[in-house]
Amino acid sequence: MSNACTHLDQIRDVKPNSKGCAECLKRGDTWVHLRMCMICGNVGCCDDSKNKHATQHYRHSQHPIFRSLEPGEKWYCATSTSWPFEFE
Repeated sequence: MSNACTHLDQIRDVKPNSKGCAECLKRGDTWVHLRMCMICGNVGCCDDSKNKHATQHYRHSQHPIFRSLEPGEKWYCATSTSWPFEFE
């Protein structure tokens, strides 16, 4: 069994679509950590946040790969495996 991610070919050169979780900002809500979709640039809050907007984005869009937007963190994760990995 291979642990290689099968979604790497879907990664795009995207920019964050907002300076925080787009949905939380609209609602005036807060988040714990930020994740960015590597297909479209959507910024959502992590699953430690009460709203879990990054996961909601995946369920709605089926965009399977995201990265951390936290300072100093360079990891990515595929929603199908939940295994973080570094990708340069």
